[in-house]
Amino acid sequence: MNNGFWTVVGFTAKNKLRGKAFLVTTLIIAVIMSIGINLPYIISQFSGEGKATVVGYLDSTADKTSSQLFTPTRIADMLNKYYGAQEKPELKIVPIADAGSADANEKALKQAVSDDVIDGYLAFTPDPESGFPAVTYKSESLMESKVSQSLKTSLQAVKMDAVINGGGLSKELKALLTKPIELNTVQISTAAGAGSIDGQGKTTEQQGMDMATVYVIIFMLFMAIMISGQMIASEITAEKSSRVMEILITSVAPLKAMFGKILGMFLVVLLQLAVYVVVIVINMTLPQNADKLSEFGISLNEIDPVLLVYAVVFFLTGFFLFATLFAAVGSIVSRTEDLGQAVLPITMLSLAGFYICMFGGLNNPGSMLMKVSSFIPFFSPYAMVVRLGLSDPPLWQVWLSVLILLVTILIAGWLSAKIYRAGVLMYGKKPSMKELFKAMRAYR
Repeated sequence: MNNGFWTVVGFTAKNKLRGKAFLVTTLIIAVIMSIGINLPYIISQFSGEGKATVVGYLDSTADKTSSQLFTPTRIADMLNKYYGAQEKPELKIVPIADAGSADANEKALKQAVSDDVIDGYLAFTPDPESGFPAVTYKSESLMESKVSQSLKTSLQAVKMDAVINGGGLSKELKALLTKPIELNTVQISTAAGAGSIDGQGKTTEQQGMDMATVYVIIFMLFMAIMISGQMIASEITAEKSSRVMEILITSVAPLKAMFGKILGMFLVVLLQLAVYVVVIVINMTLPQNADKLSEFGISLNEIDPVLLVYAVVFFLTGFFLFATLFAAVGSIVSRTEDLGQAVLPITMLSLAGFYICMFGGLNNPGSMLMKVSSFIPFFSPYAMVVRLGLSDPPLWQVWLSVLILLVTILIAGWLSAKIYRAGVLMYGKKPSMKELFKAMRAYR
């Protein structure tokens, strides 16, 4: 590689970085990412999330004198004690005065909802068989899954607590019955595989961090391929359509021009991804997001360095494989309006690998589909990263996948170089396969 190659690299990178469209797009995406990361917090601030939902019930005087264990009033008292013990109570149970008749009571409860005194109310229907009344939650909202699930859990808890307290059990037995079961998960390693830590497996916290790392790497690779691929192809096509290519190849050999553009675009995309990573890190370290991460046991200290190294290897190999193909396609297209259709097959290959991992691999990384995809060069940069992060593939499979990728890159680079060398000076309509093959043979 002589100075001509580095001249192309520098020119490509500087030309793209100085473009207003690139800067504006990067800024817009960074802003969208910031909004997306903080969207749950923003919504919670305006929706009142985090405040206790106020639930009403009919405060009947007859319930207070009843000898039954589970009257609506007593259940409401137990629910208030249950939620009062929480650090941030999800619900607050409030009484609505008895209006004297069933119709009047229903009207009073609905009026309380209409006046925003309560968000909904509980209706109790006696159930002699179980001894515990059937409970219905009524509100204006179409779906109240969060409230209904909370009520279901709390009602089950207060029912069990009341039965235990009424059974004459000792405090020790009560504590034994109510103590929650602790279940920890550890990813074991039957061999010292590439995804394990000293062959000992991973803890729950490490698994959570690996899942987050896999998500980030997959999205970054997909974005890098889509952004750089389109930029490489459009840059070459634009130079052909403006006849700049004729001047360029008189100073720099076609192969150096192609690989110079690929490397130049890689540096641009790398800088762009670095900006996005910084934006993500800054937003995730904000107090409202840092607390959420700690709840899930996600910490940067738990990042597996082995996974990170392999992720970088597959990121680089995946990027350069698709970049060479995009450059080859861009060299045979003379008009930018035809570029979208020309690069569609390559785009679909990248999309296929992305979707296989997102909708199949993350839930079942050890499936046959993922194992086969690990050895298909166009899918393996995605698939093997998922397997490394979420399972424990044998070391030989990882390196075989890397070897296949490297061989494919060499073949794709050689083929793309011949296509590029033949296609950059072919103007007019898109050349047929016969014309392209004939031009490629002339450049042996």
